[in-house]
Amino acid sequence: MVFIKICGITSEEDALLAVAMGADAVGFVFAPSSRQLAPQRAGDIARRLPPHVLTVGVFRDERPERVARIVNTAGLRAAQLHGRESARDSQWVAERVPVTIKAFAAGDPSVADAFDHGVDMVMVDGRSPGSGQVFDWSLAEGVPDGIRLLLAGGLTADNVVEAIGAVHPFGVDVSTGVERSPGHKDPTKVRRFIGQARSTETEPYEGDDLPPYDWADDDGY
Repeated sequence: MVFIKICGITSEEDALLAVAMGADAVGFVFAPSSRQLAPQRAGDIARRLPPHVLTVGVFRDERPERVARIVNTAGLRAAQLHGRESARDSQWVAERVPVTIKAFAAGDPSVADAFDHGVDMVMVDGRSPGSGQVFDWSLAEGVPDGIRLLLAGGLTADNVVEAIGAVHPFGVDVSTGVERSPGHKDPTKVRRFIGQARSTETEPYEGDDLPPYDWADDDGY
């Protein structure tokens, strides 16, 4: 099964739309961005969502202490570190929040040391997150075997099947590709994207030999 995350959520309406269409996770951006949302507002939205949905706070080069405090205070279930965070900082956060995702820019050689970050998932994104630009998917090959990979960067309903076939990721992440304008999701695009991603699930996912993760059973939650 392909894990699907809809990022850049700025309203309760869009969060509920993503979930109704079958998204496994929604992301709230706390870093400077046209999609930036206040943590309190993200927490209010997260409380309206079903417990099986992974709610993710997205940070960039933020102090680890503040990351953990915001995630836990807002009642979110995951932190996504989308900057140049060190392995030590990632580990610190991972020990204090239920789920942690570390993002790397496509082609960043440091992704080879992803296990040192002690996170649950690694994301490979374009060099300009949120730009909607596609990168050469072969640049995701540097992710070590045995770690869950989320593929992001310019994905749309028109290329997500090809991307999954080329990279065989644990999951996919989309923001710009399902919007009608920055921070505002387009219902038709969300439905098409999720439908296309799900269409690749003809065979069980075997990319990293790891069993499906039940977020609701996480001991830290």
